[in-house]
Amino acid sequence: MATFIVLASFTDQGIRNIKDSPKRADAFKAMAAKAGAKVKDLYWTLGHFDLVSIVEAPDAAAATSLSLAVGSLGNVRTETLTAFTPEEFGRILAKMP
Repeated sequence: MATFIVLASFTDQGIRNIKDSPKRADAFKAMAAKAGAKVKDLYWTLGHFDLVSIVEAPDAAAATSLSLAVGSLGNVRTETLTAFTPEEFGRILAKMP
């Protein structure tokens, strides 16, 4: 499984319905499970992004599909980052010419 960091910002709709955010987080976890992914951690944050989640997914296509699906609901806009463990990054560096 690959690791992805999903950063999210509330839309106008999402902030108007902020009290539903915990329920929407549960729905996001269920949506991830249906996509074969797992939400390892989810945090509400202060600053540029309103939510940060750590997601394990089979591949980038599954992570992208999940981000698009959650974004299409209209409560958040997402940015998805691929993350590497130290071991994974070491293997990447070892492949450098």
